[in-house]
Amino acid sequence: MSPAPETETSAPAGAPAARDRAARPHVVSGRVVRGGRSGLSLRFHGRTLLVTVALAAILLAVMLVSLTTGDFTLSVPEVLGALTGNGSGGADFIVNTLRMPRLVTALCVGAALSVSGAVLQSLTRNPLGSPDIIGFTNGSATGALIVIVTLHGSMTQIVLGALIGGLGTALAVYLLVFRGGVQGFRLVVMGIGVSALLLAVNSYLITRASWQEALEAQSWLIGSLGNRTWDHAAAVGAAVAVLLPFAFLLGRRLTMVEMGDDTAMALGVNVARTRTALLIVSVALAAFATAVTGPIFFIALAAPQLSRKLIRSSGSGLVPAALMGAVLLAVSDLAVQRLFSPALLPVGTATGTIGGLYLIWLLVSESRKSRA
Repeated sequence: MSPAPETETSAPAGAPAARDRAARPHVVSGRVVRGGRSGLSLRFHGRTLLVTVALAAILLAVMLVSLTTGDFTLSVPEVLGALTGNGSGGADFIVNTLRMPRLVTALCVGAALSVSGAVLQSLTRNPLGSPDIIGFTNGSATGALIVIVTLHGSMTQIVLGALIGGLGTALAVYLLVFRGGVQGFRLVVMGIGVSALLLAVNSYLITRASWQEALEAQSWLIGSLGNRTWDHAAAVGAAVAVLLPFAFLLGRRLTMVEMGDDTAMALGVNVARTRTALLIVSVALAAFATAVTGPIFFIALAAPQLSRKLIRSSGSGLVPAALMGAVLLAVSDLAVQRLFSPALLPVGTATGTIGGLYLIWLLVSESRKSRA
């Protein structure tokens, strides 16, 4: 008589449990709201929702302070009147020409950089995985410097050069690590090397520039929101309006990829295609942001991690990350405008100082974790 086929009861002890643990997806806590006959469902986490609402409220408060304070103080009704077209000529000029374009640019750039950093940190599973560490931001700077120094281009051409430089750098890093698999550690290490090379190229380009071109290039490299018009706000706003929803749609797949390639494939996710799509979105967000304001460092590094520490939930948390990035950049710009007035201090100096301290703390904490 042939032996009976193996069943769950006849399998070796512990084997089914081991297989279940290997195939079981990481449980994402929260509540599920189902849409009745539509079959749609939405999972949300109570703490995530609370943090999102709180960040939105803080952002609204920062916007009101930015629009009402300064060399010319305005009341909230005056600001609202200017925004609706019913204000005085002076209030309309201050709000709609001077303050609002700068504020909108700060919000969009902060959100774009933060989501870009959140996506890269999830893909690489490394807290150092952000566009300014990996080199995508320096690539955008190289493209802009080439236009400034060699082509003597206009602002529009500088923006295009920065965009091409960022995308080209991402493609180069991707091709360098593609043969061995686009793994997080390889991507970060290769990106740091490419970033160092591009930094040397940027320094060389400045030494070859004329005095006036060097000043223009150096001021752009610091990262600033000064003299930003509705053209800048519209450019980065359009990029954010297109790319952020796409990133949010891929957020669930990003969470699965973060669990591990085997788990994601077991759940039906095409890991290679998803990783490539998310990488393109992340690089495009960082490139558009850098093209409009110049390199603003450490927002992409710090904002996603701060939001994740607040929500204390698994998953990518891209919406809270976007709000956190907008808040951090808007607060930093408000601080340099009000605390150092009348000096025109670029916002990149503030984010660089705070971000440098944060990076030191991050490296020290990660070193302690590895020793433990």
